[in-house]
Amino acid sequence: MKIVEIANVDFSLRQFLLPLMREMRARGHDVIGACAEGKFLEIPRAEGFRVVPVPFERSMSPLAHWRAFRFLVRFFREEKPDLVHAHMPISGFLARLAAKWAGVPRIAVTCHGFWFNYPGNLPRQAVGFAMEWLAARVTDVFMTVSEEEAADARRLRIFRRAVAIRNGRDPAVYRPDPAARARLRAELGVPDDRAVVVAVSRLVRHKGYPKLAAAMRDVPDAELWVVGERLESDRGDDMLALLREAGLGDRLRLLGYRTDVASVLAAADVFTLPSHFEGLPMSAIEAMLTGLPVVATDIRGPREQVIDGVTGLLVPPGTVAPLAAALRRLAEDPATRAAMGAAGRARALEIYDEAKVLARTLDLLGVGPVTGAIS
Repeated sequence: MKIVEIANVDFSLRQFLLPLMREMRARGHDVIGACAEGKFLEIPRAEGFRVVPVPFERSMSPLAHWRAFRFLVRFFREEKPDLVHAHMPISGFLARLAAKWAGVPRIAVTCHGFWFNYPGNLPRQAVGFAMEWLAARVTDVFMTVSEEEAADARRLRIFRRAVAIRNGRDPAVYRPDPAARARLRAELGVPDDRAVVVAVSRLVRHKGYPKLAAAMRDVPDAELWVVGERLESDRGDDMLALLREAGLGDRLRLLGYRTDVASVLAAADVFTLPSHFEGLPMSAIEAMLTGLPVVATDIRGPREQVIDGVTGLLVPPGTVAPLAAALRRLAEDPATRAAMGAAGRARALEIYDEAKVLARTLDLLGVGPVTGAIS
């Protein structure tokens, strides 16, 4: 079977699609990636995957989207894939319509967060709903990463058979690691008894960095590590400048993009993600598998990952005082951190094990093993 996996940008393909592409190839299928060109494609290409650059733009330009649509129609007609599996709002919309136009026999989508659930901006919400409803008319398999958004798709009659597949990470990679903790803390000069709060995400406003920076001023016994960077296609205020001006002094460490996120998480004590909007964040799953309590906002996605008071703490979105109180409580209480972290790891092993998530996804896509495939 020839399969095309489509995302909007290189970061998305690397972070979300690559494990699925690996498993498809291990089952004996011909897998092609497609997304906007970028530096994060070095790893999939080094692994032997063909990744086709698509002229996607993260904008509302009809002309740009028309160019991408025409490119996809030509690409699908030339490649004649058996299955197109699309991801993300704009790329998912364009890819499904183009696949239908080109006569692709099976079309699937995984929703990583509906635009119409994004807070504010009513015109954007209306456009997002219309896009999902229209593209669903040509979709054979409709998956979401969160249970709430699968329920939304069914309730709003976007797709009556929408199924939540969740996200997953490898528990052999993301795990408590005392050796990594000792090594990284020694490299950074951080004592073992210093409480460390870590945030891992793209450096954009909707991840909640303004509120996090303000909250950390009221958590004097902890320092903040921030892992991630701003993508070239990201818009909005510069979060690096905001963080540097937050007045945290040497309690702030901006670690940038890291390939050793598992070690960074193992060296921290509390994970936080005070976002305004999420699908089902991978970083929270990684933290849970590592045995960290999670402080997140009470929004779609995180609130089905975190059991408040058991595996972490949920706070209202867009607030400072409750976030500061939650972080301060965990920074000052190692026993509670340990108990919540252990409960979070147990929950993640049960629900967010990558192998289980991939198996369920491939079953829904109808991608079984090919006889004689090398695994």
